[in-house]
Amino acid sequence: MYSKTKESEKTECVEAGVSDVKVNKERGSAGSGFPPIPFLECLTTECADDTMRPRSALKQKDWGNSMVETMVGMEKQQMELRELRETMGLNRREFAEMYGIPVRTIEDWEYGKRKMPVYLLRLLAYKVKLDVLRRMPGPKGRETAGSINVVCDVDGKRVVLINDIRFKSRRIIDWGEIEKYLKEYIGKCYEIAESSEVIYIGADFPDEFARSDDRIRLKGANEKAKANMITAVGELIQIATNKMEYPDYDRKHKEKAKYGWYRYDTRFGIPVYDESGELLRYNIFSARMLVRCDADGKLYLYDFVRTKKETSSPREL
Repeated sequence: MYSKTKESEKTECVEAGVSDVKVNKERGSAGSGFPPIPFLECLTTECADDTMRPRSALKQKDWGNSMVETMVGMEKQQMELRELRETMGLNRREFAEMYGIPVRTIEDWEYGKRKMPVYLLRLLAYKVKLDVLRRMPGPKGRETAGSINVVCDVDGKRVVLINDIRFKSRRIIDWGEIEKYLKEYIGKCYEIAESSEVIYIGADFPDEFARSDDRIRLKGANEKAKANMITAVGELIQIATNKMEYPDYDRKHKEKAKYGWYRYDTRFGIPVYDESGELLRYNIFSARMLVRCDADGKLYLYDFVRTKKETSSPREL
């Protein structure tokens, strides 16, 4: 039925761009009942393990591995997207509406029907992180949304407005209670918007904040201002600016500040009310945020120092 010889078949295969073709001896052998199939021979090549593989394998040797990696990558994306949504405490429809993405697209991404672009996942993760900071739960689970706001003044500089006032002018400050409150922050981390640096809260922060020499020197309005900033630690980190670097002189802090110190400026406002409870203005305070560069390579919040009243701002701030 077939008049071509094996040599001519092999020549055709070589001309088609395939070398080391294994001629199908079984199909071409006498009594097999099947003639040789040159077409299949031209689409396959003989491998070192004496098996036949598709010609596409010549161009992509790790074709199977890449498929597995793609599947694993999609599963990881599904998990990361689901975690972002759950972090916000939203169902798929609410999440889709909040970020302007069709709900069907969210479903397809989470179920692995479609692959989410990597850049889009990164952007969404960054946006969710900022939104979490804005509605950050206080250390005892209380949401600060509404009681804490980040605004810009007339010069375009950001200010954290702290409306949740814990210590009013006539109340004695219990710094032991403040230290206990701040311990709920340990293990958390926040990102500085200007530099994208992540600042961790270590076990030394509460004690330093409540018992440092800088705190002991504070009096009057400045002392109460520092006491009231405890509900807005995350936001104060977020708006920090004017980064400066300096060494750990005399290796005083050893491994805790092995790579030196950073300091930043941050600002916050404390409301002033009249006798009827109406808001009159905000007193604006500045503070210096100290961050130590630990031996583990991470940045840790150490203290807020030099709390000082700047000015009084009108209600329209």
